[in-house]
This record gives sequence, C-alpha cells and structure tokens, in this order.
Amino acid sequence: MASSLLTWAEFERVDLRVGTIREAHPFPEAHRSAYQLLIDFGPEIGLKKSSAQITHHYSPDGLVGRQVVAVVNFPPKQIGKFRSEVLVTGFADADGHIVLASVASPVPNGSRLI
Repeated sequence: MASSLLTWAEFERVDLRVGTIREAHPFPEAHRSAYQLLIDFGPEIGLKKSSAQITHHYSPDGLVGRQVVAVVNFPPKQIGKFRSEVLVTGFADADGHIVLASVASPVPNGSRLI
C-alpha cells in the first residue's frame, strides 16, 4: 500500500478546486526554477497566487488559460517576497519533472473535486 488509509472525513478536509491560470511569470528569486501564477477560482474563492516548479514542461505563455487543480485550503507559504496561497497539483514524470494535474474537459472555475 502506498500510504496509510484515511477516513472520508479526512479526505473531505482537503479542498481541491479547479482554476484557470490568468498570469504566469518567471520566478528568478526561487531556489528551484519556478513560475509565479495568478489563478482564477471563480467568485467564491477569487484570484489566488501560487509558486509552481513546472518550468521543464511549460512556458508562461502556454500556461495562461489552462485549467489546473489546486489545494486551496493550505496555509499560505512565503517564498522570498512572494506569498503562495494555493498548492497547484501534479505528478512527477520519469525524470522527476512535474506534469500538471488537470481536468479532461473545461469546468467552471472553483468547482470542487468530489
């Protein structure tokens, strides 16, 4: 088994939502190559910032307009002068580079993973 079992109530505490990347910029101050993202999670959650180490497979221009899945209820993390508010999710490829988790078809921003 990959990890210990958790209860349904524990899973429900993780708030995974879909949002659309509105802006993506290089983040040269980060220790590892990363982008600063501005993500639209719809009217309930609004715009949130995230730092994401996804530079190997993605360019800033290619990220704008893309829907991503993020954890929106982690505490913010300060990365230098940048405050990351959500955790964008993904999987490591065979070489350890992150491939974004995404939806197969467009869904409304702010939709919760159920």
